[in-house]
Amino acid sequence: MATGAGKTANEARTNSDLEADIRQLKADIDKLTKQLAKTGEHGYGTARRAAAEGVEQLRAQGEAAFDSLRGNARDIEAQMVASVREKPVTSLAIAAGVGFLFALLARR
Repeated sequence: MATGAGKTANEARTNSDLEADIRQLKADIDKLTKQLAKTGEHGYGTARRAAAEGVEQLRAQGEAAFDSLRGNARDIEAQMVASVREKPVTSLAIAAGVGFLFALLARR
């Protein structure tokens, strides 16, 4: 009978140890959950800031490209105006030829 009583005491100690371990695991899981939530919020904020910076950078690059294209268009316009002033008859003939080609293409 001493053996049976010893088992019961061991089982009781084991059960209380298991219950303590389970309580500790639950506490650890709660801590991990809170840490993951903080990490997720931090990650979201970081991603949002990075996206905003990326958008700003793309906007600045787009504006720079647009300004460059605008400058190139002005240069081409100035060259055309200079060419027309230098050789008005040649420019008129070229314009007439281009108009004739567009008319031919439009018929088809």
